[in-house]
Amino acid sequence: MTTTLDPKRERTAAPLAGRHALVTGAGSGIGRACALELARLGATLTLVGRRGAALEATCAELEGDGHGLAVADITDFAAVRAAFDAAVAARGPIAILVNNAGAAKSAPFGRTDPELWSEMLAVNLTGTYHCTHAVLAGMQAAGWGRIVNVASTAGLVGYAYVAAYCAAKHGVVGLTRALALEVAKQGITVNAVCPGYTDTPLIEGAVDNIVAKTGRSTDDAKAALAARNPQGRLVQPEDVAATVGWLCLPSSDAIHGQSIAVAGGEVMCG
Repeated sequence: MTTTLDPKRERTAAPLAGRHALVTGAGSGIGRACALELARLGATLTLVGRRGAALEATCAELEGDGHGLAVADITDFAAVRAAFDAAVAARGPIAILVNNAGAAKSAPFGRTDPELWSEMLAVNLTGTYHCTHAVLAGMQAAGWGRIVNVASTAGLVGYAYVAAYCAAKHGVVGLTRALALEVAKQGITVNAVCPGYTDTPLIEGAVDNIVAKTGRSTDDAKAALAARNPQGRLVQPEDVAATVGWLCLPSSDAIHGQSIAVAGGEVMCG
């Protein structure tokens, strides 16, 4: 199914007005920045995460009215369904889904036990499946939708000591590409955004590893991560959010099935 764009809507300062966007992991970091950007573009937001206080803080920052939140664990399929159903009842069909919630734990592969492995896949990959499954039928019925999966450069290349995280994020990229082919003619786009090392709480594990292995200070460890970026800096949450917002625009119809690195020029190969 093809969609007919409204040129007047595209020229407005709020091109996503009337669209209901749901962002997972919206209490901090990239999720918070994505929620702020989508609200700035005119969307009505539902924020989902496990920490109610953090979601409330983000919600208080959003431009516009009618936003809401739901406390839910994305690894729990029934909890996701209940939260998403409540969001639809309160704010209408979900037109935009940003699968941002995730976690990163590291260990040498020999010390990656089944619990760590299962946790990384459950949060980063299965949670993405749960949320996408919950919104897809509604988007198909509407003939319009945007699904943006926040993956990682770890979904494009390998990194040592995070095999489980890399496997999960590679899975997110694969899911993105496969689903994109299924819905290509239905007015729905599916894309992944793959940030490099980003200045969020999630980076603390990588910093701690460097400190433990090298004895460097926390600031030196962050500088080492920033040095991987040809721009010589950590990616900022707002950098990622700007890309997510662009992918959600009505005019981004032809951007589909892509995995876009937001990494300051870091070469994604190998």
